[in-house]
Amino acid sequence: MPNRRDLLVGSCLGASALFIGGGAALLSGGNATASTGEADFPMDLSADEWADRLTAEEFAVLRLEETEPPFSSPLDDFWEVGMYHCAACGNRAYSSEHKYDSGTGWPSFWRPVSDRAIGTKTEIAIILPVLEVHCARCGGHFGHIFKDGPEPTGQRHCLNGLALDFVAA
Repeated sequence: MPNRRDLLVGSCLGASALFIGGGAALLSGGNATASTGEADFPMDLSADEWADRLTAEEFAVLRLEETEPPFSSPLDDFWEVGMYHCAACGNRAYSSEHKYDSGTGWPSFWRPVSDRAIGTKTEIAIILPVLEVHCARCGGHFGHIFKDGPEPTGQRHCLNGLALDFVAA
């Protein structure tokens, strides 16, 4: 019969294996239902149609809900005046007027251009709920919303640069 120490060590090893072997998918989204055409959005294409329209990297982020590495996007430290559109469908989503440097390595905004431009859903990452943000027109995965942003909203829309196209004013 195993003792408490054996049970504790075994539980820790099992949890580590889950995280390393498959739980990491939870960090990158893993659940692609809203983004792959299985939900109803005004622009609803099949996965093959999205793959034809997007680069492999854009497809991974926008349709499979993966996350680009921090500090990899040229849009992170980019401060021109204009609008950020969904890279999948062209929907206007964020304004440079609401962009700020969060220091996280991803483009960050304290609000969208309109509440109708985005949608949200709650996902479970490891054991904590996280608010995912996506394009309201096509369901493309933008990133996540956290409650540690600046006033007046207190929100940080932490977005993948690959999910956005910038259009100068």
